[in-house]
Amino acid sequence: MIVTASVSVMAAFAGIALVGGIRLNLTLSEPLGIWRIEPLSRAPLVGDLVFICPPPTPPFQKAWQRGYLRRGLCAGGFAPLIKTVVALPSQHVAIGDIVKIDGVVLDASRIRKSDGQGRPITPYSGGIVPPGHLFLHSSFASSYDSRYFGPISISGLLGLAKPILTFDP
Repeated sequence: MIVTASVSVMAAFAGIALVGGIRLNLTLSEPLGIWRIEPLSRAPLVGDLVFICPPPTPPFQKAWQRGYLRRGLCAGGFAPLIKTVVALPSQHVAIGDIVKIDGVVLDASRIRKSDGQGRPITPYSGGIVPPGHLFLHSSFASSYDSRYFGPISISGLLGLAKPILTFDP
């Protein structure tokens, strides 16, 4: 009976947290811990740290199969990504050994030729960020971000990512 009550209380707290925009981050792209999704009442800006749902497209399906993404409540069963907006529509992204945005080198943007398991990973080819899209980045070297999947539709934007209780491992 105590176990049933404990499980019920934990399930209730988990439900309240999900409805209230609370998320647990277990990836190294941003500090581990508890985060809150804060609704965004303006257009996103460069420098915003955001939660965004990846679209259920074949490249993201492959990324999930390779273990780059976690399971979650977004379309396709993906968890939302926590990334920093580094380029907006009409900005030019150049991809070489590093990323340049409008000719300026993006810090911590080295392009990897393979993932942690030695499998080849193809970077985004570069170009102009189209209307209704964002180019996202994480300074974590092994982050799966727009360096590899390109600009992502703003339609999946959930809001700003605000840390509640986090730590860097």
